[in-house]
Amino acid sequence: MHSSLPDNWQQKATAHKKDYEQYLKRANKREIIKKLPAVHEQAFTKVDCLDCGACCKNYSPRFTGPDIRRIAKHLRLKETEIISTYLQADEDGDFVLRSKPCPFLGNDNYCSIYEHRPTDCRRFPYTDEDVLVKKPKITIKNSSFCPAVYMVLEH
Repeated sequence: MHSSLPDNWQQKATAHKKDYEQYLKRANKREIIKKLPAVHEQAFTKVDCLDCGACCKNYSPRFTGPDIRRIAKHLRLKETEIISTYLQADEDGDFVLRSKPCPFLGNDNYCSIYEHRPTDCRRFPYTDEDVLVKKPKITIKNSSFCPAVYMVLEH
């Protein structure tokens, strides 16, 4: 692992895309999954999401039924109001944000619904779970904008 995040990490992530694809394709998935929690923890000693927020600014999580119910209850709104105000169905029929950046993201990169956020947000960037190796396309995409994913893949 790099001792610190290089300034040009996004360029390096793009340049290493093919290497990442080959690594994720050929590596022993069980071995990688065993090492992920420690590598994830190490990456997050160097990455502070509040300094970045790229995920919340440029992408949308899926909002499941339980997510919508939890957020609606917290905001004291009807589920239908959450859907009509903030969400739309994507090509897979999943609810995603209607606009970017996320309407719950503040200028300080804090989430106004953090304790009630969607499950996808809780799990992101998936660097401590098997999604990293089982869904390589998502991992490669995430490495282009999330410094933590970049650091885990560079480990």
